[in-house]
Amino acid sequence: MATENPFSSILRTLEKPAGGGEFGKYYSLPALNDPRIDRLPYSVRILLESAIRNCDEFQVKKHDVEKIIDWENTSPKQVEIPFKPARVLLQDFTGVPAVVDLACMRDAMNKLGGDSNKINPLVPVDLVIDHSVQVDVARSENAVQANMELEFQRNKERFSFLKWGSNAFNNMLVVPPGSGIVHQVNLEYLGRVVFNTHGVLYPDSVVGTDSHTTMIDGLGVAGWGVGGIEAEAAMLGQPMSMVLPGVVGFKLLGKLRDGVTATDLVLTVTQMLRKHGVVGKFVEFYGEGMSELPLADRATIANMSPEYGATMGFFPVDHVTLQYLRLTGRSDETVSMIESYLRANKMFVDYSEPQVERVYSSYLELNLEDVESCVSGPKRPHDRVPLKEMKADWVACLNNKVGFKGFAVPVESQNKVADFTFHGTPAHLRHGDVVIAAITSCTNTSNPSVMLGAALVAKKACELGLQVKPWIKTSLAPGSGVVTKYLQRSGLQKYLNQLGFHIVGYGCTTCIGNSGDIDEAVASAITENDIVAAAVLSGNRNFEGRVHPLTRANYLASPPLVVAYALAGTVNIDFDTEPIGIGKDGTKIFFRDIWPSSEEIANVVQSSVLPDMFKDTYNAITQGNPMWNNLSVPSGTLYAWDPTSTYIHEPPYFKNMTMSPPGSNGVKDAYCLLNFGDSITTDHISPAGSIHKDSPAARYLIERGVDRRDFNSYGSRRGNDEVMARGTFANIRIVNKFLNGEVGPKTIHIPSGEKLSVFDAAERYKSEGHDMIILAGAEYGSGSSRDWAAKGPMLLGVKAVIAKSFERIHRSNLVGMGIIPLCFKPGEDADSLGLTGRERYTIDLPSNVNEIRPGQDVTVVTDTGKTFVSILRFDTEVEIAYFNHGGILQYVIRNLINAKH
Repeated sequence: MATENPFSSILRTLEKPAGGGEFGKYYSLPALNDPRIDRLPYSVRILLESAIRNCDEFQVKKHDVEKIIDWENTSPKQVEIPFKPARVLLQDFTGVPAVVDLACMRDAMNKLGGDSNKINPLVPVDLVIDHSVQVDVARSENAVQANMELEFQRNKERFSFLKWGSNAFNNMLVVPPGSGIVHQVNLEYLGRVVFNTHGVLYPDSVVGTDSHTTMIDGLGVAGWGVGGIEAEAAMLGQPMSMVLPGVVGFKLLGKLRDGVTATDLVLTVTQMLRKHGVVGKFVEFYGEGMSELPLADRATIANMSPEYGATMGFFPVDHVTLQYLRLTGRSDETVSMIESYLRANKMFVDYSEPQVERVYSSYLELNLEDVESCVSGPKRPHDRVPLKEMKADWVACLNNKVGFKGFAVPVESQNKVADFTFHGTPAHLRHGDVVIAAITSCTNTSNPSVMLGAALVAKKACELGLQVKPWIKTSLAPGSGVVTKYLQRSGLQKYLNQLGFHIVGYGCTTCIGNSGDIDEAVASAITENDIVAAAVLSGNRNFEGRVHPLTRANYLASPPLVVAYALAGTVNIDFDTEPIGIGKDGTKIFFRDIWPSSEEIANVVQSSVLPDMFKDTYNAITQGNPMWNNLSVPSGTLYAWDPTSTYIHEPPYFKNMTMSPPGSNGVKDAYCLLNFGDSITTDHISPAGSIHKDSPAARYLIERGVDRRDFNSYGSRRGNDEVMARGTFANIRIVNKFLNGEVGPKTIHIPSGEKLSVFDAAERYKSEGHDMIILAGAEYGSGSSRDWAAKGPMLLGVKAVIAKSFERIHRSNLVGMGIIPLCFKPGEDADSLGLTGRERYTIDLPSNVNEIRPGQDVTVVTDTGKTFVSILRFDTEVEIAYFNHGGILQYVIRNLINAKH
């Protein structure tokens, strides 16, 4: 049982400057008088403060605090610690299933005789409906309003459900649609940096249901993405169990050269960190180069943490942070409190003072002067290509065999021209021609320098008479309304409009697969001629099949480069030697003619980005808009499920649940549902984009009277388990070894030898009473933290995944849904062990859950006589408890019912 905090003796009072009273009490790290604390990375100090403040010798114990203080010695040993974040951040799509699960848990509590009102967030929950705009209307002055109206038509039911949740659950703030991308709203508005709750001061920290929650690390707030199931547990007061991470110290020196953008920097950092290996680790930035790095650039780097694989990329609070807080409208009193507290608790970096040498697990260094212009692609965010090498790299990609850097286009077909008619005008496409150019995503649209840089490129291009071909789908989706304000104040928005980069809405768009349809004539030209068409976007994700089904080559680039490639119309160009287009006077215009200097950009930023813009935008944010305010919502604390709804459906997680945990269950004679190689992403497992017309999910919707034009996306239907189960492994670019090179969401039903959709095969296995497993290679579950990538396989009947390695969040999510994650021994994989996937697999676990240990060896036996030893990837004792209960949600319900008052 909980006891009084054993660290109450180090509570101190924080006085306001100049005798103005007190800010409140805080747990003082210096008062511990432990010299080890001065050597701790700043990111680890946040974990330490949380453990001290929440220490009750029940959920958080004194020896947990000691583990963190002794981080230098304990972190290499993979020790487990509990962590209680200060708040939880939910995004629209990922927030819907979280609220669905909370509503469903209330029903389960009710049926089991518990008090359903106990199911309430115990920590602040910020839910931002960024509604991920589907780009239906692009080249139009009224795109924002038109897309918003379409979004409300499509998603009225989902929005109403979230509005119900904001009333039904305590401690939940809902930011209405049309306000911005969740991560930018978090950075500019929601981030507290320091909390003051009931007179107790403590650092802001956040876990969010989107992997790019890490953007907030640029503000000195410790935050990272978790699956919806982990977030729900944190909301319900459960400590997050995590392995005390190693921390990579990343030293920055110097200053970016003229014309080099923050995006170029982040793509360089991403490649360096991927190569270094930072999965499951914190990265902490330091060094004299920090003073040259604006907060927006820091946020851009922090945002890309999932792409380089780190838990977070952390920038400790310093004077640059305080300047940004004032710029974005935080009050002087708040900024004073933040600085005073962080200085008092040794969490503030003052570069004007001598720096105490901190210890890191490993070290990297980058001189910012060495960064050069670049893009990443064509299929992965860490495959960086220097701009000067882009043409040669593209030609190599055409020649290379099919893979992350190859399309295997025969030499005789590489110069093919596909002629077509676009709205009555003759047109043509070649391999590498751009058909989508999008300034989008949270990564870059938080950054005034690259956004205004893109606008300056547009201005120069327009003045020289350059145009973008009309069949290229251009769009601009800022992360918040502030961007519109400074683009308009600078007088540059009109030039973006002139090139077709109209604002389409404030939310995730192309980066998450919401590109909308490409013109039918263009689509036909691509498919009929097998053209490798390109998309260029300022996002952070370019995995196969994600941006658009018809763009096989997808390149990440800075917003100014997106405009440049749209003008060029192709990625098959050497910007140094080939003209980007022909000007109005017939002269050749080169890249250098339209590229702004760093000084030009800085001057526009200085004159156009003002504090009042942030204040005006966010003062109005919670007032909503007429469409939101007119939504009617059901009343009551228990949700009235509509069985006919295709958006919101009661999932079967608690069906037949009893008060007794089901205990440890192994796997008996299971068939392999899918046999994968390396780098299967959560987008392969649970795509967020469009619902293919021939898919099981489409079949389900058509049977319920939904027209194809109203299918919407998988992301928008995350509140319906029936759709999401059918969408599991439905990515059109998924590669399953059973299909011998054929690409697509099919598998072989092994007993019959039939080729079926994955959902249909799983249904048949279940009806026959068979367990299922999945075989996979390295980095299984990389990419977004997507809870449906674990919920979907569980609903299909998958009992275990055996992989070479897992991405951190996805492995945790599998455990949360009761699926067993196993790793092959180092140096082994399915191929080296001679496994074809056509065997039947038995995984023996101890029937007594008390005999299961984190990381223990487990023997897997097949019906062909092959036997191998794998590593059980339950990493903590708490994860074993979740497994014993059948999942994390069942564990929470039983604990709440059994809790003594």
